Amino acid sequence: MKILIIGGSGFIGTRLVDALLAAGHDVRIFDKNPSDSFNGLVTIGDVRDQGALNQALKGVDVIFNLAAEHADDVRPISLYYDVNVQGAKNIARAAELNSVKKIIFTSTVAVYGLNKPNPDESFPTEPFNEYGKSKLQAEEVFNQWAEKREGRSLITIRPVVIFGEGNQGNVANLIKQITSGKFFLVGDGSNKKSMGYVGNLVQFLTNAMEFGEGKHLFNYADKPDMVVAELVSHIRSELGIRKPLPRLPYSLVLMGGYAFDVFARLTGKRFPISSIRIKKFCANTTVSTLALESIGFKPAVSLKEGLSLMMGSMIKESS
Repeated sequence: MKILIIGGSGFIGTRLVDALLAAGHDVRIFDKNPSDSFNGLVTIGDVRDQGALNQALKGVDVIFNLAAEHADDVRPISLYYDVNVQGAKNIARAAELNSVKKIIFTSTVAVYGLNKPNPDESFPTEPFNEYGKSKLQAEEVFNQWAEKREGRSLITIRPVVIFGEGNQGNVANLIKQITSGKFFLVGDGSNKKSMGYVGNLVQFLTNAMEFGEGKHLFNYADKPDMVVAELVSHIRSELGIRKPLPRLPYSLVLMGGYAFDVFARLTGKRFPISSIRIKKFCANTTVSTLALESIGFKPAVSLKEGLSLMMGSMIKESS
């Protein structure tokens, strides 16, 4: 198959390209950034550019849309909607123009909001930030595309936080903070987190190409969930850290987060601490994966094995 991965130069995209090439597919990347691993496959372009997408999708059988503005502090806020929503509209139009019949879209569990009771795919959506709101709107764009013609296939996947070798996101930052000795636990650490290892997500994404026509919706997480205290304890154990773990009250740290929000607005600078990051870290963010399990999907790597692989890679890179 000829496959275009939009946003394929990033962390998940790079692993997906590798897997699809190994399976013998004709793979191309459309991304605003070059690829460290597959630059010869990249067309540099922006999802806000309709003409560039129209050209990139010629002859394509399957689209993977991984492109997104997803950081917590994107400015201006309109970028979430320009890239995530208008970008989805542009992709849908380009798919229509080029008679593409299959789109695999990575959305987010942020569409459910925080502290929800293990939501499944039928759970009411209540996104708490602009990222979640924009991704939910993008889902609707692709749903309308799928419903417009018979024979189309849309697979929408709502991943939790994804980690793995080469990742520079939240889990990597957590590991770095713990390694530095500057980490402290906020609250009692009893809140639960659903997480996913990148290799397992890529395994599912490649499987999704086999799904038939119609709309398919899946949460993605690797079970069982971990409470934050267990996650931190596992990382500290793997790193050989034995000294007591400092703890601070949630209310105190949140006040500090609000102060950094003010500094960020006044100075235009980005800080590693913000109120939204503290709220997210201390919230229960779990999802149900019964739909995933109902189709017989079994991830190849456990959560703790994935964390060990990631930490081993980070240690190797730093040595």
